[in-house]
Amino acid sequence: MALLAVPKTGTTALELALAPDADAAVLNPPGLKHCNVRKFRRDLSGFFEQNGRRPLELVATMREPVDWLGSWYRYRSRDALNGQPNSTAGITFDAFVEAYLSHSPPPFAKVGSQANFLEGGVDHLFAYGDQKGLLGFLGDRLGRTIETQPTNVSPRGSIALSASTLATFKVEYKADFELWDSLRKVSSR
Repeated sequence: MALLAVPKTGTTALELALAPDADAAVLNPPGLKHCNVRKFRRDLSGFFEQNGRRPLELVATMREPVDWLGSWYRYRSRDALNGQPNSTAGITFDAFVEAYLSHSPPPFAKVGSQANFLEGGVDHLFAYGDQKGLLGFLGDRLGRTIETQPTNVSPRGSIALSASTLATFKVEYKADFELWDSLRKVSSR
C-alpha cells in the first residue's frame, strides 16, 4: 500500500507512526513527498510496484475544503514566514481565499486543490476527521495498533469567510466540494 501525502491532512504525523513498517518513504523534497495520484502513477509506481508485479493500493486523506484552506492560511501565518512571499501575516482569511480564487494567485495563496491532487482516484480515501477509520484500516493492514501524535500543527486563527467568498469558492472549486460530499456520504453509511 502507498499512503499519498495530501498536504495539510495530517500525513506528517502518519509518516512518523508508520515509519517502522515502511519499505520506503519519500520525505523530501516537498514536490515528491506531496506527490499527487497522477505523478505517483506516472513516475513512482514502477519503482515501488516492481514493474507491476506488486500493485500497490493507494490510500489518502481529504479535508473539508474550507478547513483545508484554513489550515494552509494559518500555517503560512506562522512567525517563521514573516516577510516571505508565502506569508499570510496581516492578511484576513477572506482575502487569502479571494487571492486563492484569482487566475494568478500570489505565492501566499498558491496551494493547489485536493480534487486535482486526487485526480485519477485512490483505492481508499478517508475523511480527515475519520482518524479512527483511517488508523483502524492501517492497523488492520499492518497487524498492529497505529497511534499518532499531533505534528506540524498550524497556529490557531479565525477562518471566517464572507457568504459571497464562500459561494464563489464553492462554484470555482466545485470538484473539491463534490469529492468531499461523496466522501462524507460514504463515511456516514
